[in-house]
Parts: sequence; C-alpha cells; structure tokens
Amino acid sequence: MLTQIFLFILNTICSLLTLVLLVRFAMQWARTPFRNPLGEFVIAATDWMVRPVRRLVPALFGFDTTSMLLAWLWQVVDQGLMLGLSGVLLAVSPAPTFVVALLAALEVVKMGLYIVVGVVVVSAVFSWVNPYAPLAGVFNTLTQPLLRPFRRFIPTLGGVDLSPLALLLILQIALFIIASLRHSIFPMILVS
Repeated sequence: MLTQIFLFILNTICSLLTLVLLVRFAMQWARTPFRNPLGEFVIAATDWMVRPVRRLVPALFGFDTTSMLLAWLWQVVDQGLMLGLSGVLLAVSPAPTFVVALLAALEVVKMGLYIVVGVVVVSAVFSWVNPYAPLAGVFNTLTQPLLRPFRRFIPTLGGVDLSPLALLLILQIALFIIASLRHSIFPMILVS
C-alpha cells in the first residue's frame, strides 16, 4: 500500500512537470508571448531546471529541445520507477532501458496530444463566451498554427468554424494509436 501511495505521488509530480515543460515547448514553438499569467507560471515552474540544462542542450531549428528533453527525462524517471517498483522490469532481461525510454516517449506524445486537445477546447470556448478575455489571445496563438491547414479545406458554416472539430477528431485517432502502441509494448515486456 505504501508503494502504491509513493507511485501515485511520483506519477503526479512527474506528470505535472512534464505537462508544464510541454506547455513551455508549445508556447515557444507558437511564438506565444510569455507576458501573461499562464506564461509567467510556466516560466516560474520550469526555469529552475531549464536554464542549467540549456547550457548543455542547444535549441535546434528554433525548437526548445531543452524543454522537450526534460519532459522526456521526467517520464523516464516516472516509467522506470513505476515498472521497476511493480516488478515488471525484472522480467525484461535484454533491454529494460530501451523499453522505459520508449514508454516515456509514448507518454510524452500522449501528454502533448492532451495539451493540444485542451488548448483547442479552451480556445473554442473563449471564442464563444469572451473572445476578448486576457488569456484568449494566448490560446488563439497556440491554436492558429494547428488549425490553419484545416481552415484551408473546411469552410465556415453559418459563421461557425468547424476546423477545431476536425483537429479534435484527428487528435482522438492519434490518442487511440498511442494507446494501441503502449498496449503492444506490454506483452513484449512480460514475454522477455
């Protein structure tokens, strides 16, 4: 029971840090200004780990590779300890490190997709309820690059933009694929 409590607390901390790091990555990718309550929170929550690592890991092609690497490392810690303490990794003799790294990468992708789903939903709600809210611009900046390809092909119907629905449909399909990949890895762990 104490192990389960410890794993729950560990998972919560690692997941929250991963989510904040992924939001930082997304805000820098979309060139979203950080001078707003969300941006200030993200900077305050992640600067203590991003700044020292940024000296070693440079940005590549304008992407914040430091935030992405740290998000993946937090998931490596989470997945490794969860599988190790539950006794599952004892059955994996050839490559426990590869399995943990792969599961961590899938978890980062899944969390990134959930962030996109949340941002699209919040942006749509802001557009209906209060398009001039202080954070509406932040969410619009984050969603514009993702919705732009859909808006080229999907016309508005009666003034309603259906591109968020198309993006959400594709995101749900991607989440199904991630879940399927994760479930296909677990039989490999148990067989090894």
